[in-house]
Amino acid sequence: MASDASANHLSLRTGIGYDAHRLVEGRTLIIGGVHIPYEKGLMGHSDADVLSHAIADALLSAARLGDIGQHFPDTDAAYEGADSLMLLAEAAKKVRAAGFCVVDVDSIIVAQAPKLTPYRDQMRENLARALNVPAEAIGVKATTTEHMGFEGRGEGISAFATCLLTQS
Repeated sequence: MASDASANHLSLRTGIGYDAHRLVEGRTLIIGGVHIPYEKGLMGHSDADVLSHAIADALLSAARLGDIGQHFPDTDAAYEGADSLMLLAEAAKKVRAAGFCVVDVDSIIVAQAPKLTPYRDQMRENLARALNVPAEAIGVKATTTEHMGFEGRGEGISAFATCLLTQS
């Protein structure tokens, strides 16, 4: 028996992504491709853009292509200090090569500080450019944890993302 999706020759896929990085001194804070003035930055093999990483994982998950660590391992010197928007663009290319189109991405950044709302529109534009979709297809929100957990103590920042893909 054919499913409704196969009967209509259209398949919808959703994916969820999550990433977290420790805040440290001596690093630039980059989220959604935006350099944010702050006394600490995120520690990671690449530029540690937690939002771009979460979105890449959501996309790869929805297309059933594994995860960001599989495609861009932190053991590979080629990705040391890499621009995460470039990694996101590469993940999107892999998703398109698998026959999928990005319909929508929604995300939330969890950080006690700094305040991220002033940078949200630029993040959306950067992410949309990397994914080759309109900025209207990208949602970016930020929240605090009211000083609870590692984000609330200022030890790190995390991000969650979800996406919707279509395949014809």
